[in-house]
Amino acid sequence: MRALFRRVLVPHDFSPHATRALRVAAELAAGAKGRVIVLHAIPEVYPVVGLPPAGPIGWYPPPISSPELVAAERRRLETLVGRELSGRGRPRFECRVVTGDAFQCILDAARGASLIVMGTLGRSGLPHLLLGSVAEKVVRHAPVPVLTIRPRVLARARARRRRSARRR
Repeated sequence: MRALFRRVLVPHDFSPHATRALRVAAELAAGAKGRVIVLHAIPEVYPVVGLPPAGPIGWYPPPISSPELVAAERRRLETLVGRELSGRGRPRFECRVVTGDAFQCILDAARGASLIVMGTLGRSGLPHLLLGSVAEKVVRHAPVPVLTIRPRVLARARARRRRSARRR
């Protein structure tokens, strides 16, 4: 059972939900003397092609995934993770910053992991339908187990609804 949490992958987008998932992953990995791999994916952004230009344009900007941006995001991620995983008994960690589609980058990084721990935004209804869910796609297609951490706000709201439903 201890080998289950030897290499824990945590996709991180600098949100509080992802930081909460990082803390959970650190606890799991620390118990197994494992390692936490924190992954941040920078989406590649290309100019829109196919729309008529407003004026004569002879130059398109390059994709927004320069080596300087990757280095800056890595420093930012290492600072955040170092602050969250400091202290005695915490697991070793490794920070990776890659460019590409978040879902595909997570699946690629999961090949060497034993578990994925990731936060969810808890969208439902129309926002979920329009924006989709990286966490949902990862759960469906990951080659390893996935532990999703829901926002606490949603958990509290559901608990209040259950209590009020029981009173009726």
